[in-house]
Amino acid sequence: MKRSTRHLLVMAFTLIAGVTIVSNSPTAAVHAAPAATDDDLRAARATAQDVADGKRVAEASCVRCHGVTGISTTKGVPHLAGQRPAYLHLETRAYQSGARGDSTMDNAVKFLSDDALFKVAAYYSSLDPPPPSSTKASAAKPDPVQAGKAAAGGCAGCHGEIGISKMPGTPSLVGLDPKYLVAAISAYKSGQRKHEMMKTLVAAIGDADVKNIAFYYALQKPARTQNPAPGDQAAGKAASAACAGCHGDVGVSGNPATPGLAGQDAQYIVAALRAYKDGSRTDETMKALAASLDDKAMKNLAAFYAAQQPQAPNVSKPLTLAEWTQRCDRCHGVNGNSTDPLLPALAGQRVDYLEKVLTAYRTGDRKNTTMAAMASVLTETEVENLAAHYAKQKPRAVVYMSQPGK
Repeated sequence: MKRSTRHLLVMAFTLIAGVTIVSNSPTAAVHAAPAATDDDLRAARATAQDVADGKRVAEASCVRCHGVTGISTTKGVPHLAGQRPAYLHLETRAYQSGARGDSTMDNAVKFLSDDALFKVAAYYSSLDPPPPSSTKASAAKPDPVQAGKAAAGGCAGCHGEIGISKMPGTPSLVGLDPKYLVAAISAYKSGQRKHEMMKTLVAAIGDADVKNIAFYYALQKPARTQNPAPGDQAAGKAASAACAGCHGDVGVSGNPATPGLAGQDAQYIVAALRAYKDGSRTDETMKALAASLDDKAMKNLAAFYAAQQPQAPNVSKPLTLAEWTQRCDRCHGVNGNSTDPLLPALAGQRVDYLEKVLTAYRTGDRKNTTMAAMASVLTETEVENLAAHYAKQKPRAVVYMSQPGK
């Protein structure tokens, strides 16, 4: 059997004291990408001469951005020192083919032979990795649910600790989609909704905290308000047919921009209908519907909706940073120290570069089926937290050695 063919047998990468051994054992566990070819793994088996040749290529074509030591000092430009060799080789080939869509990198590698790309990848992977970013510079932002709970502390006096109103005339905030609640708070801030106390209370709340508050309430277990609801529920149910198209048959809205009315405080519903009727709340659809309602009809509708069981909006609780890193580490190695030469190490990488790449996967500007599935559900805060986490991990240099076949 030829030596190159033996390298295509099952490979296991075991990190031991910073050394990864490539085993030719047919019983070893598979960690390498199953579709990897011998050429894909060429840079992982580079010789000392290949590394020396790669340094000359780097000095001619790469150092202006990545530095001769592979440690970038330019925002948005990644460190290459200690990066996994086969990954670097594959990525430079992707730039050369135009698959990555970066004109600076495309031009830098355009005229390099594949032999030169493989050697420069071997060179940069042979260097000592950069030091991790400082903890202070990489401080993670708070979890949005906890941040929302803290920001909602000032709302509890009127709306209840978890958003279930105990004060007649004050709305419950559970069972509402965050999109609607953000719009409602913003309307109070702008004066579009007329309520001087609410305008004063929300004036100092920043946009990020408004979103966090809405998210926090959306995740609370919904329940009906226990405030009194004078009115005829049966008459209200009959009258609610005109409202069902937007608010649902029993007041559970299927539209994120339309509020659910199930379990809502009855006096608040009446006050809102009056405001739509007299024009102090501006919504042409609601104004037309409320115009024909007298106070008795409004109270009947409110009594019907207050008696219904609210439902939680379709909002998932976000993963914690620990849960996200556990998922990422499955491919990129513990603490971002990849043991697969085809997958990049994340530990010690520039935080701004990690944010840039995750955002590109999230928006689809950078194409990769696996990464797109992972990143598409990330929030901006989660992107920042993940980038900060991996930037401050200690990177470990990995040396790939092939054991002689038996």
